[in-house]
This record gives sequence, structure tokens and C-alpha cells, in this order.
Amino acid sequence: MSGRTKLMLALTVLALFVAAAVLLPIPGPSGLRAWAAETGPATPLVFFLLYAVLTVAPIPRTVFNLAGGLLLGATTGIVVGILATTVASGLSFALARALGRDLVTRHLHRAKVRAVNDRLSDGGVLAITSLRLIPMVPFAPFSYLCGVSSVRFAPYLIGTALGSLPGTVAVVVLGDALTGETPPALLICYAVFAAAGAIGLVKVFRRKARPVPESSAEEESPVSAPAS
Repeated sequence: MSGRTKLMLALTVLALFVAAAVLLPIPGPSGLRAWAAETGPATPLVFFLLYAVLTVAPIPRTVFNLAGGLLLGATTGIVVGILATTVASGLSFALARALGRDLVTRHLHRAKVRAVNDRLSDGGVLAITSLRLIPMVPFAPFSYLCGVSSVRFAPYLIGTALGSLPGTVAVVVLGDALTGETPPALLICYAVFAAAGAIGLVKVFRRKARPVPESSAEEESPVSAPAS
């Protein structure tokens, strides 16, 4: 597949994801309960599949975590939520890598692009965990960014699971799915998570940066022959 084709496909997929995030209706508590009653014992499995697939698009995970707590209870809601989060992040990563990695590779000679790429890839599990802890970092776009970078899949997936767990637990347990409001206790949790993520990022940024390779211009310039 040519670079132009990948670019067009990536833009099309992104447009579809954005449209899904904007246009898909969010059912209320009564609608969710009615759906769960119709689905019956298969509700946890169906909910897991919907969560894992739909959050590949930039749809907030909070909606699904609130619904999970309402429909499945705290324990099952947390388990389903973190498993679906991990699967969705893996799908987003794989999709972005397949469609966008080549486009980024062409620009790694640029200092700013390489700096972002190297910080993410060299930071490993700590960098991913720290960024996932910060509530302001959007879930799906960050997954896309990691997919087009040089981040390895295993540290990315582990970091995602670790960094997403506290927020998932907090929303499922403390979130008010009936009113849609954010309780003060949940806001405090968000602040604590953001502070922990910031501390982790400071540690990542304090690490010695990977040296940037010298420009390939030296290879292109003619080498003068030694004097005889």
C-alpha cells in the first residue's frame, strides 16, 4: 500500500471515528437498564464488546465506566472496564501503526518529531502509565500517538492497563450514573491521579535524552581523497 493510499485511508478512518463520537446517542440510565433486561445474562459480554470497539473512536471512556457501574455492579464493572480499555487501546495502537507509522518515520530527522518520539519510546512503561493517569490526556488520541511512534507494544499495553486502572475504579465506584454529575470525591481522585502522573513524567524527562544521530549530509558529501 502506497504512502498516499495510507494517508487517505487514515484520514477517512479518523473522520469516521470523529463522526461516531459526535453522532452516537448516549442512552440514559432507564434506557441502559431496559437494554440490560433485554440482553439478559449476556449483558457483561455484550457490554465488553461494545466498550472495546466503540472506544477505539474518541468516545470518552467515562461514559462506559459509569454505565458499567450502573449495570454490572462495582466488581464486574471494574473488571470489564479495565479489560475493555486494554483491548481498545491495543486496537487503536495497531490501527494507527498500520496506517500512520510510515508517515511519521519520514519526519524523524526533524528534531522536534524525534524528541517526542524518543521520550515516549525511551520512557517505557513509566511514561505510558504516567500519561494514562492524567485525566486531561484523551484516551483514543494518545493511543493513536503511541501507535505512530516507536513505542513498543508490550510496554504500551502494560502502561495503559496500570495507568487506566485507578481512574476506572474511581469512576465505577464513585461516579453518579443517575445524575451524570461528578461527585467531589471523584474530583479529588482525578487531582491525585494527575499529580501522580505529573511526578512520573518528571522522572521520565529527567532521564538522559537519547543522542540524536548526526545528519546524513556527511554521507552525501564527497570525501576528499588523501594527499599522495
